[in-house]
Amino acid sequence: MGKVLVKCGIKRESGYLYFINKQGHVARVKMKRAGSKGSFKQEVLEKCGIKREPGMLYYVDKQGNVAAAVMSRGGKKKKAAKKKR
Repeated sequence: MGKVLVKCGIKRESGYLYFINKQGHVARVKMKRAGSKGSFKQEVLEKCGIKREPGMLYYVDKQGNVAAAVMSRGGKKKKAAKKKR
């Protein structure tokens, strides 16, 4: 789907959300469950320093590497309206 930018080999644990933070590093946060209160601090796992580009989606893939894919936006195009005579 996307191309691998950085090979990190991060081992995922259940109950955590893995993401690329604003600084371009791989981070994780404990997921909030129903009935639990409070917020959790993010924990930086790997310092990658990725420069983000608009229109790209950055994620941690199944192998634990940082990958990027082009975002699909817009959905279906509308048909052109016919002119009245």
